[in-house]
Amino acid sequence: MIKDTESGKTSQYIVQTLRAPETGAPEFQAFYKTWADRILWIDKNVVPGAFQMNTSWYFAAPEKGKEQVFDEHAHEYDEIIGFFGSDPNDKYSLGAVIQLAIDGEWHELTASSLIFIPKGMKHMPLRILKVDRPIFHFSVVTNPVYDGDTAYKQRLTETEKTDIIAKNQPREVKVTNGQFKQL
Repeated sequence: MIKDTESGKTSQYIVQTLRAPETGAPEFQAFYKTWADRILWIDKNVVPGAFQMNTSWYFAAPEKGKEQVFDEHAHEYDEIIGFFGSDPNDKYSLGAVIQLAIDGEWHELTASSLIFIPKGMKHMPLRILKVDRPIFHFSVVTNPVYDGDTAYKQRLTETEKTDIIAKNQPREVKVTNGQFKQL
């Protein structure tokens, strides 16, 4: 018998609603919502025994001057980071320009990408320079939780923090005939 996702002894292993921890300062959370929308998150606090995975849509480049969204950091566990374009006719086109550093070496991504970061290797900053179509992003760490305190720092002035928190509104987007447009 097929069970729905609400009943059955294994239903606890299916995550269909966002239950993400608050990562980073409130101003980072508000800033994040202006260019990204978290989809789902899983870790040991959501499903006991799970390792951590985060999924998001990146739908816009941050405003000019704030393109660097994550700071350099390292983990005591391996990480896989993914960026996928959303054009069904060109699955390898990222539809965006993202720059990131791995162990101090900069890379520019314009194609769908999977990135392996070994335990202890410094990675980031990450810069989102251009987004023409939504990007599906995920990260997976081989740890029960993600310690993002070092990654989610945002260097903003007090005035910028106040403005971002006051706005705290994601940018509106519209998709018509497969085309992405910011409103």
